[in-house]
Amino acid sequence: MAIDLPPSGEPGEDHYRPLAQINVTPMVDVMLVLLVIFMVTAPLLTVGVPLSLPKSSSAAVTQPRQPIIVSINNKGATFIGDQPYSGDTLRQQLTVLAAADPTRIVYVRGDRNILYAQLMDVLDIVDKAGFAKVSLLAEAANSAP
Repeated sequence: MAIDLPPSGEPGEDHYRPLAQINVTPMVDVMLVLLVIFMVTAPLLTVGVPLSLPKSSSAAVTQPRQPIIVSINNKGATFIGDQPYSGDTLRQQLTVLAAADPTRIVYVRGDRNILYAQLMDVLDIVDKAGFAKVSLLAEAANSAP
């Protein structure tokens, strides 16, 4: 918006000249008011629909337990975590763990140099112990793009 100045007082000059400056104070005032309005209303827009949820008597959801990791090294020795176990003690320990929580996941890791029969024997022991969720672990292959 431009403001006109009064006549300069020189003879023959009776028209107004435009001022080449803009008054930004009203624009800044409007922007600050809009900023305050948005700052106040934005948190109110993120609130969900107010509900009165029903009560439930079901058991609380428990966090899943850590998986059991059974490993077979290149010499055919078996481990649960870092503890070594032989055939009979491996079966007993897995049976105890399955009795405590049969829904626990068992990861079986085997060295690439073991026999397929050794891996299948360990999988059979895990199955007979009572675990239903068994997964085989492998390393991801490094592929060039």
